Amino acid sequence: MSTTAEPAATEPAAEGAVETRGLEPVPDSERNGHVGQLFPTWVAANISVLLLTMGAGLVVFNGLNFWQALIAAVVAPAVSYGLVGLISIAGKRGGSPGMALSRAVFGQRGNLFPGSLIWVARWGWETINAVTGAYAVLTVLDLCFGVQSSTPLVIATLLLFVACTFVVSGLGITALQVCQKWSTYLFGVFSVLVLIYLVANTDWASVFAKPAGSTAMLIAGIGTIAAGGISWVPTGPDFTRYLPRTADAKRMVTASIGGAGIVIVPMVLMGAVMAVSTPDLAKAQDPVSFIGELLPTWISVPYLVIALVGMLLINSMSMYSAGFTAQTLGINVPRAWAVSVNAIISLVFGFLLMVVATSFMGSFISFLTLLAVAFSAWIGVFGIDMLKRHDYDGEALMDTTRTSAYWYSGGFAWSAMIAWAVALVIGLLFTKVEWFTGPLATTWLGENGLGWVVTTVVAGVLYAVLPRAQAREPRAADTPSI
Repeated sequence: MSTTAEPAATEPAAEGAVETRGLEPVPDSERNGHVGQLFPTWVAANISVLLLTMGAGLVVFNGLNFWQALIAAVVAPAVSYGLVGLISIAGKRGGSPGMALSRAVFGQRGNLFPGSLIWVARWGWETINAVTGAYAVLTVLDLCFGVQSSTPLVIATLLLFVACTFVVSGLGITALQVCQKWSTYLFGVFSVLVLIYLVANTDWASVFAKPAGSTAMLIAGIGTIAAGGISWVPTGPDFTRYLPRTADAKRMVTASIGGAGIVIVPMVLMGAVMAVSTPDLAKAQDPVSFIGELLPTWISVPYLVIALVGMLLINSMSMYSAGFTAQTLGINVPRAWAVSVNAIISLVFGFLLMVVATSFMGSFISFLTLLAVAFSAWIGVFGIDMLKRHDYDGEALMDTTRTSAYWYSGGFAWSAMIAWAVALVIGLLFTKVEWFTGPLATTWLGENGLGWVVTTVVAGVLYAVLPRAQAREPRAADTPSI
């Protein structure tokens, strides 16, 4: 950990081609964003064909019918991206990335613990997306040119995808917003074409004849779909720190839910419908190539290309935030270069998943389950803190020495640390994945996949009742509450 206060950048945040601002708060004079930008942001964060596979999983693995899949597709983004929108309010209050604001909650040293766990979890998320993007490239090459997959080609496509991700995320917020806007338009057009094709060519009698699954499997399905959105919660402030302090909080939440929901609902339903005639879709090692089998080439190729751009943006957004997280851990390099660490890691892990792993979907679902628990412990503590805190001391956030107002006791806010650690352990007790089964995983909560809910509630309740660490009064002027 650094022993001196971190220097603040003097150049504008997002002027020019490359964003130069790091963790330091965005001054009011540079807060030129608007709430409407959040809608395409969260649309872009969900342009992934994995949603089709997850929708198929609701039918094949959870045994749900069409109407239950619809409920899961609607409820999941409302819950998960509702949390994203709520936590992102902290971004407009403090003007810093989420994991920098987290220093005010956990202490300058204490924040290293949840920060490290979230950073490591980002490795897995970026690996999953890099692999899916590489599979999309391989599928397009096969459909258009008849090029068959091989280990050298796997390495080449994975390297190409990660390199493009690094470039976009390294450029920063302006490049991301431009790409998000146009990918939203294009993906929307081709998604409508896919929907029209499915409506015209689906055996709807078979779809609606499928019997309903259990309520337990419906709840578990909601949790699986919601897990992806939960992983974005700590990064929500990263995309709202350029909003003015007066930005409407309700609109921020609505834009987050709406942007995600407009993609998640139709894609999950499309996957559920496809699974009736193609149940193997839910358990394919390659989660992308089936699209070429189910759709005509004139739809599948452009759809995959646009989806490829979307997956590149998802990974770029994740690496963008991961760069900030790395900086909070004391990696004292510019944000753009901090991104390179995650790029290299996702390249190595991506190769192992594509070439060595035997079950992509099994690994993916297990990862999502653990990811939700890991992030939920932080969400519970940070969320309760937000209810009590309406401003952040920008100077104290950047001061990692004992002089910081957020140094607390030896650099730790022990009430936050205890609540986070206890909740994390308890949540894992209720969790079951391919390679780990908690002792309480067979209870009602465990069987319904609610380990992440338990984690959030325990973290929030504990932090609310424990004595709160006291910081000095903020040096900055009070910010307006919402």
